[in-house]
Amino acid sequence: MPSDPARRAVVMGRSRELGHCICDIRKPCPCPDLLERDLCPCAGERPHGDGVPIRLTRHVKAAGCAGKIAKAELERLLHGLPDLPDPRVLVGRHTGDDAGVMHLGGDSDTVFTVDVFPPPVDDPASFGRIAAANSLSDVWAMGGRPQAALAIVGWPLNTLPGSGMRAMLDAAFRALAEVGVPCIGGHSIASDEPLAGFAVIGTVPHGQARTNAGARPGDAIVLSKPVGGGLHVFANAVGRGDPLHLAQVTAAMETMNRAAGEALIPCQASAATDVTGFSLLGHLGELAKQSGVAIELWWQAIPVFAGSLDLARAGVIPGAVERNREAIDPTCTDLSVLDAARQAVLLSPETSGGILAVLPPAQVAAYLARVPGAAVIGRVAAAEAGGRLTILERKPEAMPTDCCAQPPSPVPAAPGDALGAWKTYMAQVMAPGALDAKQKRLITYALSVAQRCAPCLAAQEQAARAAGANSAELAEAAALGVAFGGAPAGAFLKEAK
Repeated sequence: MPSDPARRAVVMGRSRELGHCICDIRKPCPCPDLLERDLCPCAGERPHGDGVPIRLTRHVKAAGCAGKIAKAELERLLHGLPDLPDPRVLVGRHTGDDAGVMHLGGDSDTVFTVDVFPPPVDDPASFGRIAAANSLSDVWAMGGRPQAALAIVGWPLNTLPGSGMRAMLDAAFRALAEVGVPCIGGHSIASDEPLAGFAVIGTVPHGQARTNAGARPGDAIVLSKPVGGGLHVFANAVGRGDPLHLAQVTAAMETMNRAAGEALIPCQASAATDVTGFSLLGHLGELAKQSGVAIELWWQAIPVFAGSLDLARAGVIPGAVERNREAIDPTCTDLSVLDAARQAVLLSPETSGGILAVLPPAQVAAYLARVPGAAVIGRVAAAEAGGRLTILERKPEAMPTDCCAQPPSPVPAAPGDALGAWKTYMAQVMAPGALDAKQKRLITYALSVAQRCAPCLAAQEQAARAAGANSAELAEAAALGVAFGGAPAGAFLKEAK
């Protein structure tokens, strides 16, 4: 809004009489905005931008979900607050779950969630898409279907042009519309930092909401997005980021968790949660605690964004990593195989991270087929009161597996033998037919790269060479795997080789 001297005179006269700026009582009159930028916010004057790109992360103390209150401190502050017992509440606030669930009648339950955070990226439109994806994720992580959203926005109109807020909301509303979720209202506030998010209402078939309390011994742990993104968000905010790596992280943050969430119920997930500000270890540790199980993670199986380890080794680590570390009970967590840098990656605060699905082994292949890029990163090892989380360097070689590294068996499986049935099926589909043996092995080699399965990669390379494939053919198949698996598959292949 252009300067209006008459309006300025009126509002400044009132401010000087009171001894306080009338629109920011912390400031005197004339305020720094008037002295330094010739703007009087109380008279409705706003920065117009002059075509200069908005750099949102320059206006926040902590970017993205790193801006959350530390988990340990939050638990202390919330402890003992009053409750209203209500039999309609199926999932409440005491379990540390992704959303609340109530049964309000009929054949479905209602899922409630809210998520608001400062921008993890500089571009307002990208921030809007990430805010939408992050807020909807909590409903999908319960196996639910988002139905409607309410916007929650904070914007510093005195320092950032309103065009940025509009661009952010426009992109967010469009992202919601792409998955059939209308934004039906909201709330805004003049804040010192830009903030955005949504309160989301969803539904789930009655009694079928997936929580963080149902994991069972023998189940597989599957993750739908890489980790370590919080290190790149922080690096960008402090001027140490790599544009290519940040673009890969941004694309992942903008990606909806719809496929990963919608597959939970049909694939019989026993438990689920999503990975956000409290890190992979924080969210998985809470799942172990609530489920009463010991969980085993395999470092080499965990998808990590390219460049994350390099940032950690260089000390480009946000303070939220230390806050996440403080929230982990060292008596129930064994990180001894990891150096400090790898620990930082697993403690990274993720914004719009992936969904952790806990699945029966017989359902893993079906889930991976429905969720591109998902990876098996561990297993539920045993029942254990209070929960336990142990990190191993790699998956134990002696452990039974349902991946294609297991030799196929031409012998029909016994009834109820899921692993045997899978091996029999593999034997059938790998037999020469319209595609010869070498062609099929090259295809499975490419799939091993795209799915980032180290045992599969080694087994399929050996089998492809035995079928007559040469190094040039394997290299082309690997390139196809990277093309379909994206940057995480490329990083996996580089490390595996």
